[in-house]
Amino acid sequence: MEKIVLGIFAHPDDAEILCAGTLSLLKKAGLSVHIATIASGDKGTAEYSREDISKIRKSEAAEAAKLLDATYHCLEFEDVYIMYDRDSINRTTSLIREIRPSVVFTHSPNDYMIDHEMTSKIVQTACFSTGIKNMDISEASFEPVPHLYYCDSMEAKDILGQPIYASMFVDITSEISIKENMLACHASQRNWLLTHHKMDEYILSMKRFGEQRGSEINAKYAEGFRQHLGHGYPQDNVLKEILGNFIVLAKK
Repeated sequence: MEKIVLGIFAHPDDAEILCAGTLSLLKKAGLSVHIATIASGDKGTAEYSREDISKIRKSEAAEAAKLLDATYHCLEFEDVYIMYDRDSINRTTSLIREIRPSVVFTHSPNDYMIDHEMTSKIVQTACFSTGIKNMDISEASFEPVPHLYYCDSMEAKDILGQPIYASMFVDITSEISIKENMLACHASQRNWLLTHHKMDEYILSMKRFGEQRGSEINAKYAEGFRQHLGHGYPQDNVLKEILGNFIVLAKK
């Protein structure tokens, strides 16, 4: 299998917030990078129409991906209405079969927003389905199942405020500038978050969380992950093999 990494998330800017530093390190390690969103970001606005904000946000996502020489894909579902159903699973499986990644990143199974949680479930099934011959899609099946990693939940907590612990950390101190530049491409979100979340520190909050995770491994900045280790999925930690000393495993 080719050295390809695919990050599949709910909305434009999720990848930049959650794993852009790690994607940058993987790019430097020789992997081709793809970033995909299930939805187009059509609800992330207080001023534009659905059609206009979708175009803006997909353009911003493509611009951010270019900073990694990466390819951006959108499956064109709607924000808030991401469902675990036949259509979403088939389209996501088709994308994975088209790209044939060896490593896939997605949302935490537990997060503050249902869109994120549904995306996590969709991607889990789509990865498992890469080798299922009789899926109702045209793209050819392939083996083995990609290595699947869950990114941190927002603020590393569940909806009841309980902490969600990472099982591994990636030291992204050397990549914080590219992560910041990629997130800055999503300029439309500053006004939206200011209006909806009353938050006017889009990039600063990302860096603060990176510092929080970094403090857990004596690094300036880090991103946290957990590997899907269920039956049928790879059991070896390919991220550790590729990134070596950038990876720090959590103490048990």
